[in-house]
Parts: sequence; C-alpha cells; structure tokens
Amino acid sequence: MSTATEYAVAALIVLGALFVLLGSIGLARLPDFLTRLHGPTKATTLGVGALLLASAIFFSTRPDRGVSLHELAILFFLFITAPVTAHLLAKAALHRQAKARDGEQRTTADREKARSAPESPLG
Repeated sequence: MSTATEYAVAALIVLGALFVLLGSIGLARLPDFLTRLHGPTKATTLGVGALLLASAIFFSTRPDRGVSLHELAILFFLFITAPVTAHLLAKAALHRQAKARDGEQRTTADREKARSAPESPLG
C-alpha cells in the first residue's frame, strides 16, 4: 500500500470518528426529539460512511484481494435507509404532537360547552 493511500485511509478514519462523536454529542445534548433526531441522522451517517469508505479503500488496495464490495453495499444501504427512517420518525413525532394538541383543544372546547349549557332537569 502506498503512503498516499495510508494517509487517505487515516484521514477518513479520523474524519469519520469526529463525525460519529459529533452526532453522539448532539444526541445526548440537544433538547427535544426532533433536534435529537437531526444529529445522528446527519453527522453519524457521514461518520459511518467515512469509516466504511476507509475500510473499502484499505481492503481494496491489499495485493492479495480485489475490490471490496461489502463495505460499498453497506454504505449504499446506510445512505438509503437512514434518511428514510429519520423522515418517518419525524413525521410520526409531528403527527403525535398534532394529535395531542388537537386533543387538548377539544377538551378545552368541551369544558367551555359544558359550562355554558343549561342544566338538565334529569341529571
């Protein structure tokens, strides 16, 4: 393996580790669900992608092996599934928040209606 390839692999590993660390810190430190979702889906996906790319380069440049396709397949599925999963989680969270907000409004409206309605002689 050439020196330039070794430097490229080392740089990708360091870059990937920094992105994974940044995404993990974002997951731990951000205040609510939607902002916590942003850190891992963006930064951690890039970090794991850089690590997989470094692994693919390392194993592809070895003299006894050909092109390493396992890491590229994982990278492809990661970049396809991570944004879709994040979108579905965010959509479910927004739907759940809207449903809770509508439930509170209905409850308040029902209370107002019950207060303003005349009392029934039957009950």
